[in-house]
Amino acid sequence: MTAAPHRVALVGYGLAGSVFHAPLIAATEGLVLDTVVTSNEERREQARAEFPDVRFVDAPEDLWARADELDLIVIASPNKTHVPIATAALEAGLPVVVDKPIAGTAAEARELAALADARGLLLSVFQNRRWDNDFLTLRKLIDDGELGTVQRFESRYERWRPQLKGGWRESGDPSEIGGLLYDLGSHVVDQALALFGPAVRVYAEADVRRPGARADDDTFVALTHANGVRSHLHVSATTAQLGPRFRVLGSSAGYVKYGLDPQEAALREGKRPGTAARWGEEPESQWGRLGSGESPLTGGGVPVPTLPGDYPAYYAAVAAALRDGGRPPVTAGEAAAALDVLEAARVSAREGIVVEL
Repeated sequence: MTAAPHRVALVGYGLAGSVFHAPLIAATEGLVLDTVVTSNEERREQARAEFPDVRFVDAPEDLWARADELDLIVIASPNKTHVPIATAALEAGLPVVVDKPIAGTAAEARELAALADARGLLLSVFQNRRWDNDFLTLRKLIDDGELGTVQRFESRYERWRPQLKGGWRESGDPSEIGGLLYDLGSHVVDQALALFGPAVRVYAEADVRRPGARADDDTFVALTHANGVRSHLHVSATTAQLGPRFRVLGSSAGYVKYGLDPQEAALREGKRPGTAARWGEEPESQWGRLGSGESPLTGGGVPVPTLPGDYPAYYAAVAAALRDGGRPPVTAGEAAAALDVLEAARVSAREGIVVEL
């Protein structure tokens, strides 16, 4: 007999909730989107149009009284709400997925991890960029020894957004946990640690470039990993000419990849995993190049077929962990290690120093 799907409540239906979490939850075997938490009528209509059977409540507090009707809480609300809502959900006996960053500090992340462990509950962090097409391809190249010993990892998540969009992400209020360091920086730091292990030294530069901006919008972080790899990580909203997404230099070869994974654009366009053909694939013209001695822009190296991106794999792993009691795809401990780096980067940028971890 097929087990009943796990019933999911999604807290928040802004960009993260509507574009990423709801479609990926709905596309995952073993999960069903049961409830959306939002008091915004326009967002309710948006959710209802795609998920006619979904239920609504106004606030997370409305969920706890019927915790026995739910199997998972997904938190996609503003950053400053992550810790209080996750704490309440765990205390109500519910497993939790939290969008990145899980918290504003590593200490808070570790407190949540300890609470989840004490309750025997799943706690995971949504780090979908581990399932980007370029990241999956790079990891395979490293595992296959195609680069030799990796010496330097350059990662850029750059945009050209000279005009402010407004909202809490651009707020200078520290309580909002805004700015690019904690937004896109959460992704590039997590990827670097996932590939090359713990960092022992952090240097950062964080600038506020755009007129009227209050939070960092052009930030650089340099990591020295315990194994000797150096990671140079760039996140920016003010980049008029975009650099390569990855440039990875090893003892025998390098890999250079331009362009972003296509899954976010597909989700924004209303395409859905399981229904859109060739999900996560990109055209050959976007493939990266592997080689040595010459720039890929002048024909150096050979094209490397990019593996398909696979955001659905995250929630498939969550469903498996709920069913079997196994390890979640991204742990709170891993998120805390990334927050150690982000906190050190903030200190480094403010004081102009190198921070030892």
